[in-house]
Amino acid sequence: MTTPDSLERLAAVIESRKPGQGGDPDSSYVARLLHKGPDAFLKKIGEEATEVVMAAKDADHGGDRQRVVGEVADLWFHTMIALAHYGLRPADVVAELERREGTSGIEEKALRKARQREGAGE
Repeated sequence: MTTPDSLERLAAVIESRKPGQGGDPDSSYVARLLHKGPDAFLKKIGEEATEVVMAAKDADHGGDRQRVVGEVADLWFHTMIALAHYGLRPADVVAELERREGTSGIEEKALRKARQREGAGE
């Protein structure tokens, strides 16, 4: 079972693969993506998000629901690479989700739009 501890352990492995931490792009997929820079891992995030959508659409029509899990795992993994690149951790995402807890999605979206308008007026 994956727990926040599991995500933190994976985050630590990803962190250790950073080029500045000795990650070798010739022997590590994570190090290779980080070495290539944001365009490489951001492209992978886009690809994986699309694969989640395709797996979910297939599941809606009798396809293997477990494939959705596998594709979401790939998406989470690649987003964790992005988090590491930007000096963030899974705990930062969990804290944001906890901050939003109890707030309707409609309210949250309205608050974000209001903040964006305020920022644009500065």
